[in-house]
Amino acid sequence: MKRSWRDGWFQQLAPAFVIGCVCLSLVACRHDERSRDRPGVSEGGTRDHPLEWFVDVTSQTGLDFVHVNGMTGQFYYPEIIAPGVALLDYDNDGDLDVFVLQGGSLDHPAGARAGSAPLGRLYRNDLEIGPDGARHVRFTDVTEASGIRVAGYPMGVAVGDYDNDGCVDLYVTALGRNQLFHNQCDGTFKEVAAAAGVNDAGWSVSAAFVDFDRDGWLDLYVGHYLTWNPSLNTPCFGASGKRVYCAPSAYAPEQSRLYHNNRDGTFTDVTAAAGLAAQFGPALGVSTADFNGDGWIDLYVANDGQPNQLWINQRNGTFKDMALLSGAALGELGQTKAGMGVDAGDFDDDGHEDIFVTNLLGEGHNLYVNDGSGVFENQSAASGLRHPTLPFTGFGTAWLDIDNDGWLDLLTVNGTVQRIDSLIAAGDPFPLRQRKQLFHNLGNRHFEDLTDRAGPVFQHLDVGRGAAFGDIDNDGDIDVIVGNNNGPVQVLLNTVGNGNHWLGLRLLGGPGVGRLKPGSGQKPSGGRDMLGARVAVIRPGQQTRWRRARADGSYASANDPRVLVGLGASKELPLVRVTWPDGRVEEWRNVPIDRYTTLSEGSGQ
Repeated sequence: MKRSWRDGWFQQLAPAFVIGCVCLSLVACRHDERSRDRPGVSEGGTRDHPLEWFVDVTSQTGLDFVHVNGMTGQFYYPEIIAPGVALLDYDNDGDLDVFVLQGGSLDHPAGARAGSAPLGRLYRNDLEIGPDGARHVRFTDVTEASGIRVAGYPMGVAVGDYDNDGCVDLYVTALGRNQLFHNQCDGTFKEVAAAAGVNDAGWSVSAAFVDFDRDGWLDLYVGHYLTWNPSLNTPCFGASGKRVYCAPSAYAPEQSRLYHNNRDGTFTDVTAAAGLAAQFGPALGVSTADFNGDGWIDLYVANDGQPNQLWINQRNGTFKDMALLSGAALGELGQTKAGMGVDAGDFDDDGHEDIFVTNLLGEGHNLYVNDGSGVFENQSAASGLRHPTLPFTGFGTAWLDIDNDGWLDLLTVNGTVQRIDSLIAAGDPFPLRQRKQLFHNLGNRHFEDLTDRAGPVFQHLDVGRGAAFGDIDNDGDIDVIVGNNNGPVQVLLNTVGNGNHWLGLRLLGGPGVGRLKPGSGQKPSGGRDMLGARVAVIRPGQQTRWRRARADGSYASANDPRVLVGLGASKELPLVRVTWPDGRVEEWRNVPIDRYTTLSEGSGQ
């Protein structure tokens, strides 16, 4: 009889947890003192704004989607892992649409849910702006017309324009065969994974489009999790002797995959040639960024119960895992953790990409602070993030400037993987629910836990998994789409960010983006979002802000590729410096604020 590794954690950690709570109270007091000294922050929210930092507007938007995981009572492990969600502008009308994934019964041989309901749904954003400037988000289900037909037992989604035609494409990961939906630029999609050479089989969760060789074409990383099928399902039992979901250690990890874009609509599996086959773990989260400042995009992979990996780009088509040597593989005490969600961002605005990883209940989340050379220091406890996150299992997460004061904050969506006794006693049929958490950046490498003061959204219990971050109503602040396991998707609108000034940028490739494969017959159209481009927002006498265009990160989800930078109370027009993925640098002066501006490669100085 196997016992889950999660059992008994509280008995082992209880003394330390009590001491930690006392320390946390003292730290919180010090953080409150700092926050009162910062402009725009007051007790319970920002100046001139209510307590509710986000409001749940799902019912008003028409996004009436409820995820079904197909629980059978057999404790099939994949039941508790999905779903991811995506934000993307599939029709190029300037606002963000939503793609969501459905589950089903794993007893079905194809993994599909009984009935005719689609396993993936596409919702078009029909944003309405009234004469008074009021914004109303309306979603219309266009799945049938789109031609998207998801198969298998879907998990997550990545978005990117892999063929440089100016229309964003969808890659769906699954327990089973993955699918690539090519955007036909007419509102419809065509499934082409087999023809493109990326129809992975097995169990993959998170994936990311990334131009790792700087040739102007997006390559594809697919993070694989565990070797599992219903016939391999292992019975695991908790301390009480009752059946529970197993730990990932009960199953062997699968090899993740790296695909190189052939610039003709197809990909080549370069996993072994790139050095990624040397070692692998059960991958759940992936983030792409230039972590050592050499101008080439690297890969960070969060593994569940095994050391995380930092694949440093060697600039010759190969990678080396430097996570252990760099200090980004393990927890603060040298322990492995159950890495789930991950995001990279420069939270202290020193020009270097830092890493945040969500972990299992009892472990605390990890904050790895980058010194600029790709060497990291774990500052989870020192920053005030570790102790508040100990009672939570985190999945979707992102760095986002919630109140547009210029500093990147953190939001996590949570939900356990083992049943919670108090919820069982209350008769909850799916007792894994936890509330979300919100952490406000104080600008001094410390964070304030605002969860208790950020409104009803952060008191509601859900089994949070995927989370996609972006400006859904185009009002200049970051909103969130949350994918809940066995529950309704949520649309959370930001209520505080547009109280400050902001700068919105969409970074597009110019007409020469990508070097076409000889004889392909294609013409470079440009116009795709330049994932991986870095932005410096410069104003005299003020802090330079650093951001990155990216759609990856979080957990099994895809984000708004636009760059949004909070400017606080300043109305000064900034100098914007963009470092494109191929290393070229351009500048734009006096870029307008409080609106979105498109910057095309080749149009700056």
